[in-house]
Parts: sequence; C-alpha cells; structure tokens
Amino acid sequence: MTETELSRITDAFKALSDPTRLRIVRLMAANDEEVCVCELVDSLEVPQYHVSRHLKELRNARLLRARRDGRWVYYSLDLTDPVVKELAEVVRRLPADLFREDQKNFEQRMTLRVGGRCRAGIQKKHLAPNVRVRK
Repeated sequence: MTETELSRITDAFKALSDPTRLRIVRLMAANDEEVCVCELVDSLEVPQYHVSRHLKELRNARLLRARRDGRWVYYSLDLTDPVVKELAEVVRRLPADLFREDQKNFEQRMTLRVGGRCRAGIQKKHLAPNVRVRK
C-alpha cells in the first residue's frame, strides 16, 4: 500500500469520526438514494448550515459525489471508489436501532418527492433560520 492510498483511507475514517457525518453516510448507505440538503436537514433534525458543512467535509474526503438539478444539489456516496464501497458496507451493517429515528424521518421525508425529486425544500423551518420561505 502506498502512502497516498493509506492517506486516502485515513481521510475517509477521519470524515466518519463525526456523529453527524456518520449519520449522513448511514442514511445514504442504508437507502442507496441520492439526497439533497433539505432532505437531510429534515431527516436528521440538524440545522441546514451544519448539514452543509458536514457535506463539504464528506466531499473533501472524497466519500460523496454531488449533482446539480436546477436549484437542487443531490449528494450520493461515490460507490465507484472501492474504499467508499467498503466503508458503506461497514456503515450499513451498524446496528439499525441506533439510527431508527433518522431512518423513520428519512422515509417520511422522501414521501414529499415529486417525480422522484425533492421539490419541497426544508419543512422544519426552525432548522433553517436564514432561509426565506417562498410565497
């Protein structure tokens, strides 16, 4: 194993060492869905600015891919990377009861999709105090 490969794996583990980032990766791994920030905010009940910061960390660690669709950005695990694929399997096998509330919230939130896409925005407005509500 080269120093670069070892550094890559170490960075991935560092990224997963935060509870919120672990919860994000767990939802993505368990559901095999690409998700937008607002779906994660409502599912994890964590403020929007925290979710965005954690997504940036996960992207910097090269665990996630991002795809823009209009005004929405969808994130997914980069399962083309063997390191990410293995980590996703490990995270998926963590005890489900530890993530039960996140999963329940996620399943409820995903029912708001229109045509398979997020179009609702953040529903729990107390988690996005700086986001203006469109009328």
